[in-house]
Amino acid sequence: MGMSVIISAADADDAEQILKLQYLGYQSEAELYGDWTLEPLTQTLESLRGELSEQQFLVARLGDEVVGTVRGRIDSDGIARIGRLVVHPRMQRHGLGGRLLEALERRLAEDGRPLTAYRLFTGHRSLGNLRLYARQGYRQTAVEQVNGRLSLVHLEKSADAELAASA
Repeated sequence: MGMSVIISAADADDAEQILKLQYLGYQSEAELYGDWTLEPLTQTLESLRGELSEQQFLVARLGDEVVGTVRGRIDSDGIARIGRLVVHPRMQRHGLGGRLLEALERRLAEDGRPLTAYRLFTGHRSLGNLRLYARQGYRQTAVEQVNGRLSLVHLEKSADAELAASA
């Protein structure tokens, strides 16, 4: 009998597993862009622990193993900034990324603070990510050229659209 993946809030004890998963998950991005200095690959455990206290973090667990994670926060302007959606390579293409994103959107919407939109970004060559975000209702708002190898595609979804979808 197989185990179910459970999505829940992360806590300080998850920091090390989140950092390791983030490092594993961003290997393919680094290879895709020829850039091994991507911030998720160079982040320190201390820095990640600081973010845990400042943002909402969710983890997907398979037993005791963290196999997915995402984080986000609502800015003073009512924009939810979502980042670092990572799913373990062996768990990809089974809907876990979408489940994590939906769970974080719900959690942020229930935060009680004014919320107008969800925003995130990904690299222009990250076609799987772009497809996932499009399926989740995100639309491209801008493309920002970072360097000759990387452009960031900025995407947004109205918080009202999310509320309507869950009604």
